[in-house]
Amino acid sequence: MPDISPANVFPIILSGGSGTRLWPVSRKIYPKQLLPLTGSNSLLQDTVERARAVTGNDSRLTVIANNEHRFLIAEQCRALGCEARIILEPVGRNTAPAAVLAALSIVEDDASGILLVLPADHWVADAEPLRQAIEAARPAVQAGAVAVFGISPRGAETGYGYIKAGLELEGQRGVFDVERFVEKPDAQTAAQYLSRGGYFWNAGIYMVAARTLISELERHAPRVIAACKTSWENRHDDLDFIRLDEDAFAQSPDISLDYALAEKTDKAIVVPVELQWSDVGSWSALADVLPKDKDGNTLAGDAVAINSRNSFVHSPDHLTAILGLDGAVVITTEDAVLVTTREHAQDVKLIVDRLKKNGRTEINEHKKVYRPWGSYHSLQLDERFQVKRLTVTPGAKLSLQKHFHRAEHWVVVRGTAEVTLDNEKHIVRENESIYIPLGSVHRIANPGKIPLDIIEVQTGSYLGEDDIVRLSDDYARN
Repeated sequence: MPDISPANVFPIILSGGSGTRLWPVSRKIYPKQLLPLTGSNSLLQDTVERARAVTGNDSRLTVIANNEHRFLIAEQCRALGCEARIILEPVGRNTAPAAVLAALSIVEDDASGILLVLPADHWVADAEPLRQAIEAARPAVQAGAVAVFGISPRGAETGYGYIKAGLELEGQRGVFDVERFVEKPDAQTAAQYLSRGGYFWNAGIYMVAARTLISELERHAPRVIAACKTSWENRHDDLDFIRLDEDAFAQSPDISLDYALAEKTDKAIVVPVELQWSDVGSWSALADVLPKDKDGNTLAGDAVAINSRNSFVHSPDHLTAILGLDGAVVITTEDAVLVTTREHAQDVKLIVDRLKKNGRTEINEHKKVYRPWGSYHSLQLDERFQVKRLTVTPGAKLSLQKHFHRAEHWVVVRGTAEVTLDNEKHIVRENESIYIPLGSVHRIANPGKIPLDIIEVQTGSYLGEDDIVRLSDDYARN
């Protein structure tokens, strides 16, 4: 029987979600797992730290991610000293195909490798109970079981699926057969589960041998396996990322690991764990895990609450005050404000759906947009002109590019810029400027040791981000 040491339990972090229920802070380009919602680290970074702690495996961590988030994820992992393997999904296909990709990756390096599958966007107060549950699950997983970790419920929640535990495995205390998986219940049914006992929240945390995962899905979801195998065989490296064959991967059904594997296999076991956990699935859920004042209010950023109770105000950019409210949720960003109640916080996705139908860009990105070279911040947009603030990190440079519809005027306000303009290079220092005529080939580089800040004024008939023709790019973007 192969050895299962900490070194061959491989953390797999699934980071493909869009977090629409935390709009307007969470957006398509910058979703909730990449945001510092519960502390100085993002939820993804907290998950990385937790994964390393509970597996003891610091050298091989895999993130399955959306292509649009690749540079942010890589930078956030590097900030923790973690050189993660990042596999890019060309299209979203839910958690089952993502887990298969991880399994195919692991078996190439370790035939006895075990996956610990963790969502990237959950909050956990203390990972030690999870580490103990992993130790309890090891023997069964080694023998071919599919372990799912069930969170001991703290209330009759209707926002989670449940797992009903069956008989305890002989000789394996705290490990049970799965009697059944239950969809999200109504309030009355959830209360019954809580009173009966033996029901646990399904947090989507799995532990399974890579070979077991592949063989079980060959039985229960063969189309997923076929699509993933072809896309993996035809993969290619792109800088520090692994890109899949898009056409092949797109043939996979869009299906979760719960539906494709856990609810169909006869190898499922549940390991209950007393974990202070939340999926941070709504503003109300986030408020529950953040500190509160004496009136039960959660105030994040520049916020004031008077004669108000049990309310949540998130206002990082400007002062927001509430007066005489109970159970309110007020979320502000530079370009959007959400006002609802904690009772309706689960329904924010309805607003996102409406905005999407109306073609609103506020669901996709913030005014500040991150790029691999730094960021840009839209300050003013009007007919035929736009003002941005560009921040270029030391040693970085933008792509060599040109525009068909706009000219640009750059003013350096901090640092020193090396500007390529057609066939010449110019050094532009603080309080100096340079004009980029329409159609000129140009590039900005930061040769210095401090961030480079530039005020960019665009003028022209069309100012969209798709009016960029990249001639050369260090980041291999099309």
